[in-house]
Amino acid sequence: MREKHQTDKGAWVKDLRLYVHVPFCVKKCDYCDFLSGPSDEKGIEDYFNALYKEIRSYKSRTDEYVVSSIFIGGGTPSCVESKYISRTLMELKNVFSLAADISPEITIEVNPGTIDKEKLIEYKNAGINRISFGLQSADDKELRFLGRIHSYSEFENNYLLARELGFDNINIDLISSLPGQSIKSWENTLLTVAKLNPEHISAYSLIIEEGTPFYDLYGPEGIYKDRLMSEEDDRIIYKMTKEILSSCGYNRYEISNYAKPGYICRHNMAYWEGESYLGIGLGSASYIDHTRFNNTGSLIEYLNINELFGYKHNIIMSTNNENTGLLHDFFGIRKNIEPLSINQRIEEFMFLGLRKTDGASKSDFYRRFNITMDDIYYDVLRKSEKEGLVIIDGDMVRLTDYGIDVSNIVLAEFLVPGTVPGTVPGTEKNK
Repeated sequence: MREKHQTDKGAWVKDLRLYVHVPFCVKKCDYCDFLSGPSDEKGIEDYFNALYKEIRSYKSRTDEYVVSSIFIGGGTPSCVESKYISRTLMELKNVFSLAADISPEITIEVNPGTIDKEKLIEYKNAGINRISFGLQSADDKELRFLGRIHSYSEFENNYLLARELGFDNINIDLISSLPGQSIKSWENTLLTVAKLNPEHISAYSLIIEEGTPFYDLYGPEGIYKDRLMSEEDDRIIYKMTKEILSSCGYNRYEISNYAKPGYICRHNMAYWEGESYLGIGLGSASYIDHTRFNNTGSLIEYLNINELFGYKHNIIMSTNNENTGLLHDFFGIRKNIEPLSINQRIEEFMFLGLRKTDGASKSDFYRRFNITMDDIYYDVLRKSEKEGLVIIDGDMVRLTDYGIDVSNIVLAEFLVPGTVPGTVPGTEKNK
């Protein structure tokens, strides 16, 4: 359901989520295909100067939106000096209006070993109210295997420090189905993390991505491809994850995400519910007015913002240019601009809606597309229901546990003939 918020003046405006990409890390992990890597201080400073200018380019173009969540991701945002994070949030607040009728969710991704007390205090003072730890495993051998720079004890110390400083909304990222990983090891990771009682746990299955060292070793032509976990064991892990986390008070609200009551990740729900989100920074993805696009992935091209426009000139352009909407590109950094067809929007509604455990709403489908779900998918829904893959419960259509196990096969049934679905960030994570 598309959200709106009421301003202090009584006007109703559209909901917007912001993603800010910080493409730096201490060391790129062997499985990671995200746009990230190490840099020196000069490179970091140049990047943030360009980032600030991109943020300012939205001045006077945001009146019809109110921001309900900000997500600072990477890379490893916590590996840079905290002054850059504080300045970024200040720039955002100078340009965008934050929601007044709800408390905006402001998240930063951190890696153990890259934060300390001073950083966390500055984050809190800057308005960050949600921390997302990239732990991945509670087993030190598995952490070394993944190429992580930290141990479990370092993570635990960082986690307890965040608690001590008053952070009461913490997520922990975990990755299962590692080559050679035992089911018992994954069970131990789940139980160990659940004992810490974080508000949110994201439990993703490892994806072997092209262009990574892991792909060379474990991909289709890799010499260790036989070490990948079997589909049967992968299904056992999915079932075990749900059972263990449910027994610890976590509700599964999306295929890979679990939360205590009241702590569903507001930002990621934008991806799964088709809400508008704006990506800021190198390679970041956006979805505005049924149009998908992303910023350039070339650092040289992105840094050219610093050469093309000065601060004053940028503000003048933003104020006086006739096209002031969020879709307008001042710097020429936007790529792959794709207005989605009605068929693509219908497909994505089903693909993403069925990832949520609540499922996809028939009434919301009609409100968005002025046609019923049965008009498009009657045969597919009845076939999937008969095969035990979906449950049709009044207004909602959702996957069964078995349907989740074979979700890729099920979701392929919801392709509208003649189209190819777009890809959406936030559905898998290899970071």
